[in-house]
Amino acid sequence: MAEYVRQPRKKYCQFCKEKMDYIDYKDAMLMRKYMTDRGKIKPRRVTGTCTQHQHELAVAIKRAREMALVPYAVPAVSGRIDRRGRG
Repeated sequence: MAEYVRQPRKKYCQFCKEKMDYIDYKDAMLMRKYMTDRGKIKPRRVTGTCTQHQHELAVAIKRAREMALVPYAVPAVSGRIDRRGRG
């Protein structure tokens, strides 16, 4: 069996590619793309954004949270059942 090491593709900043100079906090769908399903901001190494746009994105997400456009956190649903039989 041959040793095959797959090289990860170089991530690039989507905002630099589209030449966006301002990240709008009112664009909730764009904010969701850069957040986890639990509502946390994804890191640069995952999204591929540059440092400048990652900072602007974090500020925009925090503003959107203040305006209640995106949630602060999503409640975790566990599969456990407590003593009373509720989920």
